Amino acid sequence: MNLPANETRFLADAAALAREIPNGACIGLPPDYSPVAMEVVRALIRRGAKDLKLLGVPVLGLCADLLIGAGCVREVETSAVTLGEAGLAPRFTDAVEKGTLKVIDATCPMIHTGLQATEKGVPFMPLRGVLGSDLVKHHPDWKTIDNPYAQGDPILLAQAIVPDVALFHARWADEAGNVWVGRRGELATIAHASKACYVSYEEFKKGDMLEDELLAPGCIGSVYVTAVASAPRGAWPLGVPGAYGIDDAHLLHYARLAKTADGFRRYLDEFVFKTVAA
Repeated sequence: MNLPANETRFLADAAALAREIPNGACIGLPPDYSPVAMEVVRALIRRGAKDLKLLGVPVLGLCADLLIGAGCVREVETSAVTLGEAGLAPRFTDAVEKGTLKVIDATCPMIHTGLQATEKGVPFMPLRGVLGSDLVKHHPDWKTIDNPYAQGDPILLAQAIVPDVALFHARWADEAGNVWVGRRGELATIAHASKACYVSYEEFKKGDMLEDELLAPGCIGSVYVTAVASAPRGAWPLGVPGAYGIDDAHLLHYARLAKTADGFRRYLDEFVFKTVAA
């Protein structure tokens, strides 16, 4: 079906969103403190997704650890992979130690600036904050030039980043296909920069949120949203501001189990391959 460029498709469920994401795709993912499309992540694992590259905007957490442990990921580019107060991301750590995962060390400023370059339709953007870091020495693709307007003033260039897919969860989607993410600006950046954007949502709102002066500033317009699907509590065990918080006890339970391959498999059997009431 040919759709207008700004018409969002409404899919049946999180599994339908997961089927839209091809093997080998580069997926831009938010940190655990932004709404993460955890039910879509579980659906990707059930589908047997392969060869994915995960881009942390700017860091990765539980969703990445699950996908890595399940064998869905070939590469990550991120500033960190962590479970926060629950400690290290055990399946990520194991994969790095065994050399089965390619890791591209990034920084928060480089990732955000690269995505912002794509937003603005330019091949790169300048920044300063990373200059002086050892990372610059180990990234031959990071270019440092002289400021053309001042002598002796080096400036670093961040190449534009274009993920194949943006994937996240939203509090609301409306009839027009807009999604509301509140103050989570990194979600808008991922959506603007990516070739396709897939969003699961908590609740459906009638009408058009862009016509509401209070809701419009926190909306991502339908022109940037490829498809949405209803997924109540779809961020669990992570949280959605204003709806429910992070399930800290569950994260600690995961961190303990996932320290071993057998424990991780037991976790998948109980919480991914079976239908679980959060």
